[in-house]
Amino acid sequence: MEITLKLPPYTLGLKKNIFYLVALMLFLSSCGTRKYTVKSDTKASKAADAMSNLKSKQLYRFITDWTGVKYRFGGLDKAGIDCSGFAFLLEKEIYGVTLPRISRDQANVVKRKELDNLKEGDLVFFSFGGNDVDHVGVYLNSGFFVHASTTRGVIVDDLTLPAYQRVLVKSGSVN
Repeated sequence: MEITLKLPPYTLGLKKNIFYLVALMLFLSSCGTRKYTVKSDTKASKAADAMSNLKSKQLYRFITDWTGVKYRFGGLDKAGIDCSGFAFLLEKEIYGVTLPRISRDQANVVKRKELDNLKEGDLVFFSFGGNDVDHVGVYLNSGFFVHASTTRGVIVDDLTLPAYQRVLVKSGSVN
């Protein structure tokens, strides 16, 4: 036994209109209809430029391997690392230099240099909590450095930002 359902004529037109409306919405929302551009002056593009301009490809690989690793006070591995631990490992693996483990002690073995004279691999020290050094990063180039941020983990950052300029207390070379 076969049952046929007869719909009023206006229903077919409504279905056709809904179909076209859905098709139009899908077309307009598709990825291919949008164009995305990256401004060459954004912080991210400048950080990418600093990374691409590194002289040491080994340093480039080290940073990309550690980028995004979470901050952990006293940490020294991929489960979490702190700023002085990151500088300690980077200097040892890339440059063969053994630094003290604590940022304050690292600052004591660095020969002071002006910001304009920093070279790839030099260290930059900060005091966020008063007079003593309590943070360290490794200078890259073009005003960028890499460090283990307490909130963002291992990241390439802009040393020229006022937040860093206000608390920068020393910069220099290990050699």
